[in-house]
Amino acid sequence: MQRFLLPMSLLVLSFPVLVSCSGIENKIAVISLNGVIQEESRLSLFGGSAITPYDVRTDFQRAQNDISVKAIVVQVNTPGGDVSACQEIVYELERVKKPVVISMRSMATSGGYYISAKANKIVALPTTLTGSIGVISQIPNLQGLFENVGVKMAVIKSGKYKDMYSGTRELTPEEVQIMQKITDEMYSQFIDIVAEGRHISRDKVEELATGQAYTGIEAKALGLVDELGGLQTAIGLASQLAGIQSPQIEYYQQEPPGLLKLLAGVGGINLETLIGSRSISAEQFVSLELLNGAYPKFLYR
Repeated sequence: MQRFLLPMSLLVLSFPVLVSCSGIENKIAVISLNGVIQEESRLSLFGGSAITPYDVRTDFQRAQNDISVKAIVVQVNTPGGDVSACQEIVYELERVKKPVVISMRSMATSGGYYISAKANKIVALPTTLTGSIGVISQIPNLQGLFENVGVKMAVIKSGKYKDMYSGTRELTPEEVQIMQKITDEMYSQFIDIVAEGRHISRDKVEELATGQAYTGIEAKALGLVDELGGLQTAIGLASQLAGIQSPQIEYYQQEPPGLLKLLAGVGGINLETLIGSRSISAEQFVSLELLNGAYPKFLYR
């Protein structure tokens, strides 16, 4: 019977080796959300950055799947935006199984507060503007615009209210009531999110939900935020919630738009440049933006 002697190196490799990587395993991910909240990045004549559910989902999934990330800090700087996009972002936040701390910057109003309310903790600067709990619904009346440019719109419909969102006429009193009912329902959903997330009675939230914006100092006194401070305060709170010390901080950067998007102008067209060059008037600019939109719009903004 032959005996085979294995090299020592192979014997060592055949047993599991435990490597301490405590420093690497204790990370906090910092995600920045800047701009108007909308369903997707699209060409806007007003330009500016945007927050979309897709971008938030991508960053949250990255942090959730990284076992070295123990907590997440989300920097929020937004006046709010589309109701459905805000709701999608909240759903993504609720799926995260790690502590989430919001760090509010100069503005986290309306939809900005909506997407923050269910985080584990909220930190705001003393000068942050937040709150503004309420809903705006919009349907433009483009009848005067069409008359100015000599356009007559023929409307053929199969339902009584089918053209109420077309913008080709004024809403009837009955249609205004329909819009108000939908708006009130979305307002009620906003109040529920704040009451659940902040553990405040619904009656108390209704008292605060006047559409008024509050400073960070006022918001803390009202129970809308937990602490006053900046990013480092939020990181400290996240560390406490995760039970870690001296964590590594990993800043998630959004991918820059590709060449085709840049050529297509997804970054937006500068209003001052267009009007200054007299290539388009302010009236034409606003008209293009209105015609480029889809209605009705329901906004936490």
